[in-house]
Order: sequence, then structure tokens, then C-alpha cells
Amino acid sequence: MALALRTERTEARLLPEQKKRIERAARLKGLSLSDFIVQHADEAAKKTIEEHTSWTLSDRDRDVFVRALLNPPRPSMRMKQAVGRYKKHTGG
Repeated sequence: MALALRTERTEARLLPEQKKRIERAARLKGLSLSDFIVQHADEAAKKTIEEHTSWTLSDRDRDVFVRALLNPPRPSMRMKQAVGRYKKHTGG
């Protein structure tokens, strides 16, 4: 990550043992404390976003989902009534 592109700054308060542990890990990776924190926070952010924006189905669930898409069940009476209420409510 080029220094010229870094325009934002943030702060974090750490417990002394957290700072020592993070500094040690940064040294082991050959990174500055700042670079280590930024790299790992960004990786954690990407993972968190991925976990909250995508679904992973088991093989069984995937098969059930695909079968339902390819062979949708006929609408039940309750579903037909709900569609009727929706159309009446929306003027559609």
C-alpha cells in the first residue's frame, strides 16, 4: 500500500498486553505496527462484509433450492388470497 495514497487516520486504544502482542506479531511479519494493524483490520473487514452479504448453502439446501426454482409448487389458497389482498392494496 503506497504511503502517498493514505489520507485517512484513525486511533485505537489498546490494553498494554494487546499492544505488546500486536507489536511482536508485526515484528515477526517484518511490518511496522501501523502496517500490521491496517493489513489485518482490512482483511477482517473484508471477511466480515463477505459473511454478511453472501449465503453459503449446504449441498442438500442447494439441491432443494434449485428444485424449487426449476419446479415451483402451485400457489396455495393462502398465497392466492395474499396476492389478491396485495393487488387490492396496491391497485395492481
